[in-house]
Amino acid sequence: MNRKWYVLIVLLLVAVAGCKKESVPAEKLSVVAAGAEVEKLAGGFRFTEGPAADAKGNIFFTDIPNNRIHKWSLDGELSTLRENSGGSNGLFFDKDGNLSACEGGGRRLVSIDAEGNVTVLADKYQNKKFNSLNDLWIDPKGGIYFTDPHYGRRDNLEQDGEHVYYLSPDRKSIIRVVDDMVRPNGIIGTPDGKLLYVTDHGGKKTFVYSVDKDGTLSNKKLFAPEGSDGMTIDNKGNVYLTTRAVVVYNKKGVRIETIEVPEGPANVCFGGKDNRTLFITARTSLYSVRMRVKGI
Repeated sequence: MNRKWYVLIVLLLVAVAGCKKESVPAEKLSVVAAGAEVEKLAGGFRFTEGPAADAKGNIFFTDIPNNRIHKWSLDGELSTLRENSGGSNGLFFDKDGNLSACEGGGRRLVSIDAEGNVTVLADKYQNKKFNSLNDLWIDPKGGIYFTDPHYGRRDNLEQDGEHVYYLSPDRKSIIRVVDDMVRPNGIIGTPDGKLLYVTDHGGKKTFVYSVDKDGTLSNKKLFAPEGSDGMTIDNKGNVYLTTRAVVVYNKKGVRIETIEVPEGPANVCFGGKDNRTLFITARTSLYSVRMRVKGI
C-alpha cells in the first residue's frame, strides 16, 4: 500500500474513534440530574420530618418539636397548614387529596381534608393506645401501613412492643403485620402494592416483604444491612434511605449512590411539577435536589 494512503487511513480511523461517544450503561448513571446540587430551601425549624407531595407537587412536611405542619409551594412560598399538630411526624396523601398524618404526640393516625377538618382514623389496637406513630404508606387499595415505635420517655405505654400495623381500606379493622423488630420506623411500598419496605431503625437493618391479598406480610427478606429514618422509592425501583446521608439502593438491594446533605437527613420524598425533584427534611432545614429519575 502506498505510504500516503496508509497515513490517510490511519488518520481517518483515529478521527472516527475520537468522534465515537462511549455509551454509559443505565445502571451506572447517577440518579441525580447532571450538574445538580443539593439546595437549601428553608431553615429555622427545630426538627423537620415527614415530607409528602400533593397531586400538584407541592410539599408538606412537619416540624415535630414546634408542633406544626408546613407547606412548601411550587412557587417557593412557605406557609403553615396546621398548628398544634399532635406532634405529627410522617405524612402521606390519599387518592382523594386528604393528608394522612402520624401524630406521634397524639398517638393516633388522622386524616386532614382540604378545609383543615381532622378525622381520627385509628388510635388503638386491641383497645390499647398506640406508642408514638411515626411513618405511613397508603397502598393502591387505600389501606394504610404505619409504624409505631417508641421514642422518648413515656410511662403509660400500653402496647407490648414496637410494631407495624395495617388499617383496612374500609377503616373497620386494624391488624398487626410486623411484631419482630426492635424499633420500626420508615416505610414505603411499590406502586403495584406487591412489595413493602420497612426499616428497623433500632435493629439497623431494612427489610422487604411480599404483600398478601388480605394486607398481611410474608416472605421477609433482608434488603439493606443498615437502618433508616424515612424512605422513598423512584420510578426505577430504587429505594432511598436516610442515615448520615441519603443512600440509594437498587431494587436488588445493592447500594448504588450516596447523596450528601449539609445536615443529617430524616426523610425524603419526590415532588415538584414533574415529580423529578427530591425533597429532603434534615434537622433544621428543608432541602431539594434535581433528579434524573422521578418519583412514582
